[in-house]
Amino acid sequence: MKTKGLLLVATMSCLFFTNVMHAQKGIRIGYIDMGYILENVPEYNEASAELETKVQKWKVEIEAELKNVEEMRKDLNNERVLLTKELIEEREEDIVFKEKEILEYQQKRFGPNGDLFIQKKRLVQPVQDQVFVAVQEIAKNKKYDFVFDKSADLVMLYSADRHDISDQVLLRINRASKRKQLNSKKEKKSLVRAEKRNAEQEKEVSDRDRAAQERLSEREKLLEQRKAERDSIRAAKKKDFEERRAKLLELQKRKKDSINMLKAQREKLKQNENPSNSDNGSEDDGN
Repeated sequence: MKTKGLLLVATMSCLFFTNVMHAQKGIRIGYIDMGYILENVPEYNEASAELETKVQKWKVEIEAELKNVEEMRKDLNNERVLLTKELIEEREEDIVFKEKEILEYQQKRFGPNGDLFIQKKRLVQPVQDQVFVAVQEIAKNKKYDFVFDKSADLVMLYSADRHDISDQVLLRINRASKRKQLNSKKEKKSLVRAEKRNAEQEKEVSDRDRAAQERLSEREKLLEQRKAERDSIRAAKKKDFEERRAKLLELQKRKKDSINMLKAQREKLKQNENPSNSDNGSEDDGN
């Protein structure tokens, strides 16, 4: 807020100073709208569309991983009563590890220095360079004293359309683009050299991307291996737990059956003893 306030004060001071000087010298002021210019440069729009496709793919990947973690957490909650404390802790560690991986991937793609920021900067830079050259030419030819960017941080409280030179900048950019397509041998050779440089740069970027992808694949392979080892250990422990649990249940069942058998025998003995006692009592009375 403090920075924006200072910018506003600076802008007001600049406008006041400009109005005073305009009355004395007739200063010429123009401005551009970088957002409008970018929207009307075909090469930028095509590259921007490709970047947006990548962004959507990254988002889908992150959503799938988050869903996977949610399923892991749900499974753990459903099976918690059947697991030992050690198994529960291992499953919770797996979930935390997976969440950390997702966070790192989000930062890699969408962080302050992530792929999205870098590729956007790389996308805008060539157009900005062309705009800068065009503004320099227009300002020199038409004797503008100041040219502002309407879409930048500098606050413009009011701007008349007649001072907008965005279309003039676009016209010069388009002319420069057409000049590159002229049929002269010299320009063709220059174009070939430029394309060759671009191809080499793209190959270099591709090689870096491939190397990064290989490192990522190796890391993923290592993580898969570690996960397989953890799953194997967890499965063995779970099997051992199930076997011990089954033995315990079998032992409890046998003990219960033994107790029930003893009770049945006692009941049978009691039933056999009662008729005998009754017969002895009758004989005593007769004597």
